[in-house]
Amino acid sequence: MSSPLFQPYDLGGLQLSNRIVIAPMCQYSASDGNATDWHLMHIGQMALSGAGLFVIEATAVEAEGRISAADLGLWNDANEAALRRVLDGVRAHSGMPIAIQLGHAGRKASVARPWEGGAQIAPTAGGWQTVAPSSIPHAAHENPPHSLDADGLRRVRTAFADAAKRAARLELDAVEVHGAHGYLLHQFLSPLANARDDAYGGTLENRLRFPLEVFDAVREAFPHDRPVGMRISASDWVDGGWDIEQSVALAQALKARGASFIHVSSGGVSTEQQIPLTPGYQVAFAERIRAETGLPTIAVGLITEPEHAESILAAGQADLIGLARAMLYDPRWPWHAAAKLGAQIKVAPQYLRCAPREVARLFG
Repeated sequence: MSSPLFQPYDLGGLQLSNRIVIAPMCQYSASDGNATDWHLMHIGQMALSGAGLFVIEATAVEAEGRISAADLGLWNDANEAALRRVLDGVRAHSGMPIAIQLGHAGRKASVARPWEGGAQIAPTAGGWQTVAPSSIPHAAHENPPHSLDADGLRRVRTAFADAAKRAARLELDAVEVHGAHGYLLHQFLSPLANARDDAYGGTLENRLRFPLEVFDAVREAFPHDRPVGMRISASDWVDGGWDIEQSVALAQALKARGASFIHVSSGGVSTEQQIPLTPGYQVAFAERIRAETGLPTIAVGLITEPEHAESILAAGQADLIGLARAMLYDPRWPWHAAAKLGAQIKVAPQYLRCAPREVARLFG
């Protein structure tokens, strides 16, 4: 029997050669939002890995939406030109489909890079004023965000749509709207971060409203023959927070709006979260959303072994497997998975002679 992990997949009309998705991984290596040579190196090696799809890291739709000052952006012509240079270099040597994750950090913006401590930088210390659904900081000691008013909501929606248009001009194959990990759209979804008393807060219907408006704006701005999906945090891992039942409702609404997939993660909105970090700890969320909505799901989270990834697909728990840290640790993970599972994988001709004799026949 052929390996489920290496079966092709049609993702909203985008043909993938296998079920391995390289999930977005922030590199904190941009200059004023512009992609640099680091991105050419990073994306280039991932694009030669043999995975079915690469998703570019969380890319800010406006300068204030960056997590750090070194985040990738797509809000102006310079950002677009810099990313085009990288993509042209990668595409000259790889046919792997490339998607992009568009996001806004909200109240979790204006922080130092992880290797510089990751703490929030206040406006008085060289950072910038953050925005959010409500004036509630992520951590009690942080600078409170400004609550978005009607003009602010309109500006952010427009920024997402404009970034999607830029993504289309860059001929990116898909867009993933970032609604996870405690960033702006997740902040609107979660009652832990959203204390509004207008049409965008309170009831589930109201808390869904702005993320769905953003999704609609992106879906309208991006070519309809290319897929658009969303990454979500299926649970806040905090009592009284966002949970799987609400995530199913969101997935149903996204499907009705033409979403092609949902990328199922969790956590990130509260410092009180209690996450059981075990292999595949988020897979059950993807399984339930898939079962109750029929929406194609990407499962992610401490999936490091090919046999584990294979078993998730074989059991019908997800349609695709997302890998992030595992790919950084082993950029040839798909090669090694193919060797273990007896599957064939396409390899750049420059590398064909590198395979050990016993697995060389698996290199297409």
